[in-house]
Amino acid sequence: MKYNVLGIMSGTSMDGIDLALCELTDDGGQWTYKILHADTIPYDAKWRIRLSQLRKQTPVVYVKTDTFYGHYLGTLVNQFIEKHNVKVDLISSHGHTVFHQPEGGITAQVGSGAAIHAITGIPVACDFRTVDVALGGQGAPLVPVGDELLFGGYDAYLNIGGFCNISTRNNGNLEAFDICPGNIALNRIARNLGKDFDENGEIALQGGINYDLLKNLNELAHYSKEGPKSLGREWINSTFWPVVREFEKTSKQEDLMKTLADHIAGQIAKTIDKITNNQPDGFKVLVTGGGAYNNTLLELLRTHTDAEFIVPDDKNIIEYKEALIFALLGILRVKNQNNVLAQATGASRDNIGGALYGNFSTLL
Repeated sequence: MKYNVLGIMSGTSMDGIDLALCELTDDGGQWTYKILHADTIPYDAKWRIRLSQLRKQTPVVYVKTDTFYGHYLGTLVNQFIEKHNVKVDLISSHGHTVFHQPEGGITAQVGSGAAIHAITGIPVACDFRTVDVALGGQGAPLVPVGDELLFGGYDAYLNIGGFCNISTRNNGNLEAFDICPGNIALNRIARNLGKDFDENGEIALQGGINYDLLKNLNELAHYSKEGPKSLGREWINSTFWPVVREFEKTSKQEDLMKTLADHIAGQIAKTIDKITNNQPDGFKVLVTGGGAYNNTLLELLRTHTDAEFIVPDDKNIIEYKEALIFALLGILRVKNQNNVLAQATGASRDNIGGALYGNFSTLL
Protein backbone atom coordinates (compact mmCIF):
# COMPACT_ATOMS: atom_id res chain seq x y z
CA MET A 1 0.00 0.00 0.00
CA LYS A 2 1.24 3.49 -0.86
CA TYR A 3 1.00 6.55 1.34
CA ASN A 4 1.80 10.18 0.55
CA VAL A 5 3.18 11.46 3.84
CA LEU A 6 4.47 14.98 4.41
CA GLY A 7 7.35 14.86 6.89
CA ILE A 8 8.12 18.11 8.72
CA MET A 9 11.36 18.66 10.61
CA SER A 10 12.71 21.64 12.53
CA GLY A 11 16.19 21.00 13.89
CA THR A 12 18.01 22.55 16.83
CA SER A 13 20.36 24.47 14.53
CA MET A 14 17.30 26.50 13.43
CA ASP A 15 18.28 26.70 9.77
CA GLY A 16 14.63 26.43 8.83
CA ILE A 17 11.68 24.08 8.48
CA ASP A 18 12.09 21.08 6.19
CA LEU A 19 8.99 19.76 4.40
CA ALA A 20 9.35 16.56 2.38
CA LEU A 21 6.46 14.84 0.61
CA CYS A 22 7.37 11.17 0.64
CA GLU A 23 5.73 8.29 -1.18
CA LEU A 24 6.10 5.38 1.23
CA THR A 25 5.21 1.88 0.05
CA ASP A 26 4.57 -1.01 2.42
CA ASP A 27 4.91 -4.37 0.69
CA GLY A 28 4.36 -6.94 3.41
CA GLY A 29 6.60 -5.09 5.87
CA GLN A 30 9.22 -4.18 3.25
CA TRP A 31 9.32 -0.40 2.93
CA THR A 32 10.49 1.66 -0.03
CA TYR A 33 10.38 5.40 -0.54
CA LYS A 34 10.46 8.27 -3.02
CA ILE A 35 10.89 11.91 -2.06
CA LEU A 36 8.43 13.54 -4.45
CA HIS A 37 8.89 17.18 -3.47
CA ALA A 38 10.87 18.94 -0.75
CA ASP A 39 11.35 22.53 0.42
CA THR A 40 13.14 24.29 3.26
CA ILE A 41 11.51 27.43 4.65
CA PRO A 42 14.14 29.58 6.42
CA TYR A 43 13.17 31.07 9.75
CA ASP A 44 12.78 34.83 9.79
CA ALA A 45 14.28 36.77 12.68
CA LYS A 46 10.99 36.86 14.57
CA TRP A 47 10.56 33.09 14.70
CA ARG A 48 14.24 32.42 15.34
CA ILE A 49 14.22 34.71 18.37
CA ARG A 50 10.86 33.52 19.62
CA LEU A 51 11.79 29.84 19.49
CA SER A 52 15.31 30.27 20.84
CA GLN A 53 14.06 32.26 23.84
CA LEU A 54 10.89 30.25 24.51
CA ARG A 55 12.44 28.18 27.30
CA LYS A 56 12.76 31.41 29.34
CA GLN A 57 9.14 32.54 28.88
CA THR A 58 6.03 32.16 31.02
CA PRO A 59 3.78 29.08 30.76
CA VAL A 60 1.11 31.15 29.01
CA VAL A 61 3.59 32.34 26.36
CA TYR A 62 4.78 28.75 25.91
CA VAL A 63 1.24 27.45 25.32
CA LYS A 64 0.39 30.33 22.97
CA THR A 65 3.55 29.70 20.96
CA ASP A 66 2.76 25.99 20.75
CA THR A 67 -0.55 26.89 19.13
CA PHE A 68 0.69 29.76 16.97
CA TYR A 69 3.63 27.71 15.70
CA GLY A 70 1.19 24.90 14.86
CA HIS A 71 -0.90 27.39 12.88
CA TYR A 72 2.26 28.55 11.11
CA LEU A 73 3.22 24.97 10.19
CA GLY A 74 -0.30 24.34 8.93
CA THR A 75 -0.12 27.45 6.74
CA LEU A 76 3.23 26.28 5.32
CA VAL A 77 1.65 22.91 4.52
CA ASN A 78 -1.22 24.54 2.67
CA GLN A 79 1.23 26.67 0.68
CA PHE A 80 3.33 23.58 -0.09
CA ILE A 81 0.28 21.68 -1.36
CA GLU A 82 -0.79 24.60 -3.56
CA LYS A 83 2.73 25.14 -4.91
CA HIS A 84 3.28 21.51 -5.90
CA ASN A 85 -0.38 20.62 -6.62
CA VAL A 86 -0.22 17.41 -4.58
CA LYS A 87 -2.40 15.25 -2.35
CA VAL A 88 -1.22 14.55 1.20
CA ASP A 89 -2.60 11.57 3.12
CA LEU A 90 -0.84 12.30 6.40
CA ILE A 91 1.26 15.04 7.99
CA SER A 92 4.01 13.79 10.27
CA SER A 93 5.58 16.62 12.24
CA HIS A 94 8.53 16.49 14.62
CA GLY A 95 7.86 19.97 16.04
CA HIS A 96 10.56 22.24 17.41
CA THR A 97 12.33 21.06 20.56
CA VAL A 98 12.26 23.56 23.43
CA PHE A 99 13.06 21.27 26.37
CA HIS A 100 14.92 17.98 26.27
CA GLN A 101 15.88 16.68 29.71
CA PRO A 102 15.29 12.93 29.61
CA GLU A 103 17.22 12.45 32.86
CA GLY A 104 14.44 14.53 34.46
CA GLY A 105 11.71 12.72 32.55
CA ILE A 106 10.76 15.54 30.19
CA THR A 107 10.98 16.40 26.53
CA ALA A 108 8.82 19.01 24.81
CA GLN A 109 8.36 20.07 21.19
CA VAL A 110 6.10 22.95 20.17
CA GLY A 111 3.92 22.90 17.08
CA SER A 112 0.46 21.78 18.14
CA GLY A 113 -0.75 18.84 16.05
CA ALA A 114 -4.33 19.93 16.72
CA ALA A 115 -3.55 23.37 15.25
CA ILE A 116 -1.86 21.85 12.19
CA HIS A 117 -4.90 19.62 11.62
CA ALA A 118 -7.30 22.54 12.12
CA ILE A 119 -5.53 24.63 9.49
CA THR A 120 -5.05 21.86 6.90
CA GLY A 121 -7.90 19.40 7.50
CA ILE A 122 -5.33 16.60 7.04
CA PRO A 123 -4.62 13.87 9.65
CA VAL A 124 -1.56 14.66 11.76
CA ALA A 125 0.93 12.56 13.72
CA CYS A 126 3.27 14.38 16.11
CA ASP A 127 4.89 14.30 19.59
CA PHE A 128 7.01 11.22 18.92
CA ARG A 129 9.41 11.43 21.86
CA THR A 130 7.33 11.65 25.03
CA VAL A 131 6.24 8.01 25.31
CA ASP A 132 9.83 6.85 25.11
CA VAL A 133 10.96 9.31 27.81
CA ALA A 134 8.07 8.16 30.00
CA LEU A 135 9.42 4.61 29.58
CA GLY A 136 12.81 5.73 30.90
CA GLY A 137 14.39 6.29 27.49
CA GLN A 138 16.27 9.22 26.03
CA GLY A 139 13.52 9.98 23.52
CA ALA A 140 16.35 9.98 20.98
CA PRO A 141 17.63 9.10 18.53
CA LEU A 142 14.52 8.15 16.59
CA VAL A 143 16.09 7.76 13.15
CA PRO A 144 17.39 4.16 13.58
CA VAL A 145 13.98 2.73 12.61
CA GLY A 146 14.22 4.55 9.29
CA ASP A 147 17.86 3.62 8.80
CA GLU A 148 16.95 -0.05 9.19
CA LEU A 149 13.75 -0.02 7.13
CA LEU A 150 14.69 2.35 4.30
CA PHE A 151 18.46 2.26 3.86
CA GLY A 152 20.91 -0.57 3.39
CA GLY A 153 24.46 -1.26 2.31
CA TYR A 154 26.18 0.85 4.97
CA ASP A 155 27.87 -0.03 8.24
CA ALA A 156 26.71 3.12 10.00
CA TYR A 157 24.49 6.15 9.48
CA LEU A 158 25.82 9.55 10.56
CA ASN A 159 23.67 12.65 10.61
CA ILE A 160 25.44 15.98 11.08
CA GLY A 161 22.60 18.33 11.93
CA GLY A 162 22.22 20.53 15.00
CA PHE A 163 23.75 17.59 16.83
CA CYS A 164 25.72 14.67 15.39
CA ASN A 165 24.09 11.30 15.87
CA ILE A 166 24.98 7.85 14.65
CA SER A 167 23.27 4.48 14.36
CA THR A 168 24.94 1.16 13.61
CA ARG A 169 24.79 -2.57 14.28
CA ASN A 170 27.62 -3.74 16.52
CA ASN A 171 27.81 -7.55 16.71
CA GLY A 172 24.12 -7.61 15.83
CA ASN A 173 23.15 -5.15 18.54
CA LEU A 174 21.75 -1.75 17.57
CA GLU A 175 23.73 1.20 18.86
CA ALA A 176 22.44 4.72 18.31
CA PHE A 177 23.09 7.94 20.20
CA ASP A 178 24.03 11.60 20.00
CA ILE A 179 27.78 11.98 19.68
CA CYS A 180 28.42 15.71 20.05
CA PRO A 181 27.21 19.13 18.90
CA GLY A 182 27.16 19.81 15.19
CA ASN A 183 25.74 22.80 13.37
CA ILE A 184 24.21 24.23 16.55
CA ALA A 185 27.78 25.11 17.57
CA LEU A 186 29.24 25.97 14.17
CA ASN A 187 26.31 28.20 13.20
CA ARG A 188 26.67 30.27 16.35
CA ILE A 189 30.26 31.13 15.47
CA ALA A 190 29.19 31.87 11.89
CA ARG A 191 26.57 34.33 13.16
CA ASN A 192 29.29 36.18 15.07
CA LEU A 193 30.75 36.89 11.61
CA GLY A 194 27.42 37.93 10.12
CA LYS A 195 26.74 34.63 8.33
CA ASP A 196 24.01 32.05 8.88
CA PHE A 197 26.41 29.12 8.56
CA ASP A 198 29.95 28.22 7.49
CA GLU A 199 29.38 27.56 3.78
CA ASN A 200 31.57 24.67 2.61
CA GLY A 201 33.62 25.07 5.79
CA GLU A 202 35.38 28.15 4.38
CA ILE A 203 35.56 29.96 7.73
CA ALA A 204 37.09 26.96 9.47
CA LEU A 205 39.54 26.55 6.60
CA GLN A 206 41.00 29.98 7.38
CA GLY A 207 41.52 29.24 11.08
CA GLY A 208 43.92 27.35 13.27
CA ILE A 209 43.25 24.92 16.11
CA ASN A 210 43.37 26.15 19.70
CA TYR A 211 44.63 23.00 21.39
CA ASP A 212 43.87 24.19 24.94
CA LEU A 213 40.20 24.72 24.01
CA LEU A 214 40.16 21.44 22.11
CA LYS A 215 41.50 19.57 25.15
CA ASN A 216 38.91 21.11 27.47
CA LEU A 217 36.04 20.28 25.11
CA ASN A 218 37.21 16.70 24.66
CA GLU A 219 37.21 16.22 28.42
CA LEU A 220 33.49 16.98 28.83
CA ALA A 221 31.75 14.23 30.80
CA HIS A 222 29.21 13.38 28.06
CA TYR A 223 31.93 11.83 25.94
CA SER A 224 32.81 9.21 28.54
CA LYS A 225 29.22 8.07 29.11
CA GLU A 226 28.31 4.59 27.94
CA GLY A 227 25.00 3.38 26.50
CA PRO A 228 22.11 5.38 25.02
CA LYS A 229 22.60 9.12 25.45
CA SER A 230 21.23 12.27 23.92
CA LEU A 231 22.00 15.97 23.89
CA GLY A 232 19.82 19.06 24.00
CA ARG A 233 20.12 22.82 23.91
CA GLU A 234 20.21 22.84 27.73
CA TRP A 235 23.51 20.92 27.69
CA ILE A 236 24.93 23.28 25.09
CA ASN A 237 24.11 26.34 27.19
CA SER A 238 25.05 24.94 30.60
CA THR A 239 28.12 22.86 29.74
CA PHE A 240 29.50 23.37 26.23
CA TRP A 241 29.42 27.14 25.71
CA PRO A 242 30.95 28.05 29.09
CA VAL A 243 34.09 26.19 27.98
CA VAL A 244 34.16 28.01 24.63
CA ARG A 245 33.57 31.42 26.27
CA GLU A 246 36.75 31.09 28.27
CA PHE A 247 38.64 31.48 24.99
CA GLU A 248 36.35 33.85 23.05
CA LYS A 249 38.00 37.12 24.04
CA THR A 250 41.49 35.93 23.16
CA SER A 251 40.69 33.95 19.99
CA LYS A 252 39.78 34.82 16.43
CA GLN A 253 36.39 33.55 15.30
CA GLU A 254 38.07 31.58 12.51
CA ASP A 255 40.21 29.78 15.09
CA LEU A 256 37.16 28.99 17.21
CA MET A 257 35.41 27.60 14.13
CA LYS A 258 38.37 25.41 13.17
CA THR A 259 38.70 24.15 16.75
CA LEU A 260 35.02 23.29 17.03
CA ALA A 261 35.11 21.54 13.65
CA ASP A 262 38.12 19.49 14.75
CA HIS A 263 36.42 18.68 18.04
CA ILE A 264 33.36 17.40 16.17
CA ALA A 265 35.48 15.39 13.74
CA GLY A 266 37.54 13.93 16.55
CA GLN A 267 34.53 12.84 18.59
CA ILE A 268 32.90 11.21 15.54
CA ALA A 269 36.15 9.41 14.71
CA LYS A 270 36.60 8.29 18.32
CA THR A 271 33.09 6.83 18.23
CA ILE A 272 33.70 4.97 14.97
CA ASP A 273 37.03 3.63 16.16
CA LYS A 274 35.36 2.29 19.28
CA ILE A 275 32.61 0.62 17.23
CA THR A 276 35.17 -0.99 14.93
CA ASN A 277 37.70 -1.90 17.65
CA ASN A 278 40.19 0.49 16.03
CA GLN A 279 39.86 -1.23 12.65
CA PRO A 280 37.79 1.32 10.69
CA ASP A 281 39.32 0.60 7.28
CA GLY A 282 36.46 -0.30 4.90
CA PHE A 283 33.79 0.74 7.41
CA LYS A 284 31.20 2.57 5.28
CA VAL A 285 29.36 5.51 6.83
CA LEU A 286 26.43 7.27 5.12
CA VAL A 287 26.67 10.99 5.93
CA THR A 288 23.59 13.23 5.79
CA GLY A 289 22.46 16.54 7.26
CA GLY A 290 23.72 20.06 6.59
CA GLY A 291 27.19 19.15 7.85
CA ALA A 292 27.63 16.86 4.84
CA TYR A 293 28.29 20.04 2.81
CA ASN A 294 31.05 21.20 5.16
CA ASN A 295 34.14 20.19 3.22
CA THR A 296 36.54 21.23 5.96
CA LEU A 297 34.72 19.12 8.52
CA LEU A 298 34.74 16.11 6.20
CA GLU A 299 38.47 16.50 5.53
CA LEU A 300 39.12 16.68 9.27
CA LEU A 301 37.06 13.50 9.70
CA ARG A 302 39.20 11.72 7.14
CA THR A 303 42.37 12.75 8.96
CA HIS A 304 41.06 11.31 12.23
CA THR A 305 39.92 7.88 10.99
CA ASP A 306 40.26 5.54 8.00
CA ALA A 307 36.51 4.90 7.83
CA GLU A 308 34.88 5.66 4.47
CA PHE A 309 32.45 8.58 4.62
CA ILE A 310 29.92 8.53 1.79
CA VAL A 311 27.88 11.62 0.96
CA PRO A 312 24.93 10.66 -1.28
CA ASP A 313 24.62 12.14 -4.75
CA ASP A 314 20.93 12.79 -4.09
CA LYS A 315 20.70 16.14 -2.30
CA ASN A 316 17.21 15.26 -1.13
CA ILE A 317 18.69 12.48 1.00
CA ILE A 318 21.38 14.78 2.40
CA GLU A 319 18.94 17.53 3.30
CA TYR A 320 15.67 15.74 3.95
CA LYS A 321 16.55 12.31 5.34
CA GLU A 322 15.25 13.23 8.79
CA ALA A 323 12.00 14.60 7.37
CA LEU A 324 11.67 11.37 5.37
CA ILE A 325 12.20 9.25 8.46
CA PHE A 326 9.66 11.24 10.46
CA ALA A 327 7.23 10.63 7.61
CA LEU A 328 7.87 6.92 8.14
CA LEU A 329 7.48 7.24 11.92
CA GLY A 330 4.10 8.85 11.33
CA ILE A 331 2.69 6.11 9.12
CA LEU A 332 4.06 3.42 11.47
CA ARG A 333 2.20 5.20 14.30
CA VAL A 334 -1.02 5.16 12.32
CA LYS A 335 -0.53 1.44 11.63
CA ASN A 336 0.13 0.84 15.38
CA GLN A 337 3.60 -0.54 14.73
CA ASN A 338 6.66 0.09 16.88
CA ASN A 339 8.50 3.17 15.67
CA VAL A 340 10.93 3.75 18.54
CA LEU A 341 13.61 1.18 19.39
CA ALA A 342 14.60 0.62 23.01
CA GLN A 343 18.10 -0.49 22.01
CA ALA A 344 18.65 3.00 20.64
CA THR A 345 16.99 5.04 23.37
CA GLY A 346 17.44 2.96 26.51
CA ALA A 347 13.68 2.74 27.19
CA SER A 348 12.24 -0.25 29.00
CA ARG A 349 10.73 -1.53 25.74
CA ASP A 350 10.21 -0.74 22.07
CA ASN A 351 7.25 1.58 21.77
CA ILE A 352 4.74 3.30 19.52
CA GLY A 353 5.40 7.01 19.80
CA GLY A 354 3.15 9.78 18.55
CA ALA A 355 -0.11 11.62 19.10
CA LEU A 356 -2.79 11.55 16.40
CA TYR A 357 -5.26 14.21 15.28
CA GLY A 358 -7.92 13.70 12.63
CA ASN A 359 -9.65 10.85 10.79
CA PHE A 360 -7.29 8.01 9.89
CA SER A 361 -9.83 5.55 8.52
CA THR A 362 -8.63 5.91 4.90
CA LEU A 363 -5.07 5.01 5.95
CA LEU A 364 -5.89 1.73 7.67
